[in-house]
Amino acid sequence: MDHSPQALRRGTVLVATLLAAVVATTSALPSVASSSARHAPAAPTSPPATTRGLTNLDHLDWLSVPVTPPAQEGHTTYRLGEEPSVGVLWTYAEPRADGGWRHVGGGTYHSDTDTWGQGAYNADDISRAAVVYLRHWQATGSDSSRHAAYEMLRGLTYLQTTSGPNAGNVVLWMQPDGTLNPSAEPKEQPDPSDSDASYWLARTIWALGEGYAAFETSDPAFAGFLRDRLELAIAAVDRQVLDRYGDHLDIDGQPAPAWLIADGADASAEAVLGLSAYVSAGGSATARSTLARLSEGIAELQGGDARSWPMGAVRNWALSRSMWHGWGGQMPAALARASQALGDRAPSDPSLIDAAASDSFTFDPWLLTSGGPDNGRMPTRGDTSQIAYGADSRLQSLVATADSTGQDAALGLAGIVGAWFFGANPAGEAMYDPATGVTYDGISGSGQVNHNSGAESTIHGLLSMIALDQHPAAEELAMTADVVDRQGTLTLQAEDGTLAGNATATKPESLWTGESLFGGTGYAALGDGGSTTMTLPEHPRSLVLPVVDLRPGSDAVTTFREDEQTLGRVASGDIGEQGDSPAPGALLPVTVPGTLPAGATVLSATTATGAGDPAALDAVMLEPLVSRLVLGGEGHGTALLRSTSTTSERARVQVPGSGTARVATYDGDGQLVDESVSTARTVTVSVPAGGFALVRR
Repeated sequence: MDHSPQALRRGTVLVATLLAAVVATTSALPSVASSSARHAPAAPTSPPATTRGLTNLDHLDWLSVPVTPPAQEGHTTYRLGEEPSVGVLWTYAEPRADGGWRHVGGGTYHSDTDTWGQGAYNADDISRAAVVYLRHWQATGSDSSRHAAYEMLRGLTYLQTTSGPNAGNVVLWMQPDGTLNPSAEPKEQPDPSDSDASYWLARTIWALGEGYAAFETSDPAFAGFLRDRLELAIAAVDRQVLDRYGDHLDIDGQPAPAWLIADGADASAEAVLGLSAYVSAGGSATARSTLARLSEGIAELQGGDARSWPMGAVRNWALSRSMWHGWGGQMPAALARASQALGDRAPSDPSLIDAAASDSFTFDPWLLTSGGPDNGRMPTRGDTSQIAYGADSRLQSLVATADSTGQDAALGLAGIVGAWFFGANPAGEAMYDPATGVTYDGISGSGQVNHNSGAESTIHGLLSMIALDQHPAAEELAMTADVVDRQGTLTLQAEDGTLAGNATATKPESLWTGESLFGGTGYAALGDGGSTTMTLPEHPRSLVLPVVDLRPGSDAVTTFREDEQTLGRVASGDIGEQGDSPAPGALLPVTVPGTLPAGATVLSATTATGAGDPAALDAVMLEPLVSRLVLGGEGHGTALLRSTSTTSERARVQVPGSGTARVATYDGDGQLVDESVSTARTVTVSVPAGGFALVRR
């Protein structure tokens, strides 16, 4: 298994192992290349750039290269005899001292064989690069993008295994000479990489589906080839994943679908994007059934609301009730596209678009006001590093929701997400350069920018730019990208409070529980009569969400008080048996009934228990009744206000810029409630219960 940060950025390894490695890598995002890789042969520098709106393909074009693979059993592609070279692209790129770039592969470089521990090119990135070129061609009519998409799809299908028990699956890695490397070092699962359903199989389906839809009329012969390979991939999903359709896992007492690719709504969502395009273009009845079943499973992972975890989101991983991550978070996009292709409903409720709308209009306002598309909410902000894959996944989902519902609110939120690329991020720096097409590889939790620019970052930056270029209203909002004010979730670590009585600050051997992550240094173990008292920073009226390691059979009950006022109690045993979960119990936020006053200075937690184990209190999340994100720049201002209240709340917000401010308020379903204008510098807004408001000056 690859435990490196580059594996996290590609999102290709199993979620559990990835997040176990995250704990050691959140302080900074190091170079994507190993020390030995720095001595690899230098590649040519990028060509001179030209500006084409926001979308500039120059850096992606430079990463893209042809390769002529040797004969390898079970692997071929369209017209390989007549056209022996296929399109691929380098996985990573480092900046050179002279201002150019260096191609870099994955793993350790071996100069004697000109190979890498993993490889130079991978199916994950080739598939997504094909999607970039396909969408750019469809949006602009570019002949060069059409040709690049053709070559990438030929390269991708060469990686697909065509015969034997693994037919339809995909080898992940290829070496510089075109030799396939099905068992890479460090190891990834499945191993060999074409031995089971995988993220790269899902992404292959994504590219093949959009490829078929694009080439169907312009090149029917090539489209027919793509259809055949797509059907081969669908058959692999049907026999390896959907053989469990209708079965449910028991995850700490809550059912979860057992028929998702790699147990992930994230992986399955990317397959659904391709299946939706294929079905909409007249794909087979088998494809329609596969689309409906995967979409149904994804929708089942939606939960919570504006006041309760996971805040309306569709969770990424079926095996955890406690975790959401930004990278690969295209579940709402998939459900929105599937709703269009299927006529909205999967074989059973809920409506697919309802699940997408909940994620877009309830979860995204919370995410934006509480810090943005982190790599890990587990459930507190366990990994605050952010990457283009996470930001783009949110933007694509909002655009798809807008397309499916016709609700302008989604495009407004998409514009605010898009501002991440231009400075509305933890670094306060632009992560995408329209003059070169470079998207940087990420931002650490401390705000450090990784100035490498590999394939994944480049791809997802460009997917966002293509979407923004097609939606000028969102593009305009994205250019307002200086964070002026943010007032969202405050997280207090319980072990940092004043401990009294039978209470201990506990540092577990690993912060990773097997399905989630303790925040800070661990948790406060509160035995009978034990307490922790936390000093409160300045805050508005807020909900209180203790994050407790709930364990079946526990008799611990923890009471939360502000001064003498009891806000609520949490029973540590309020959880089902472990079942199929990777670990017993779950680290979950539990919303207590009372509201914390704005003037409160301390919050205490006191536990009563019998002979059982103490309560394990990780943290307390304070959620403002009205949270906010205010952006400024380019002479404009944008404010997002988000409500957790059960009643309409009046809020005052200073919005940068000059002239009239336009105010639009929405309910939690994204439906317009009211519109108004204000000439005041400080705008008064009535935010609907559980809804949000957008203010633009």
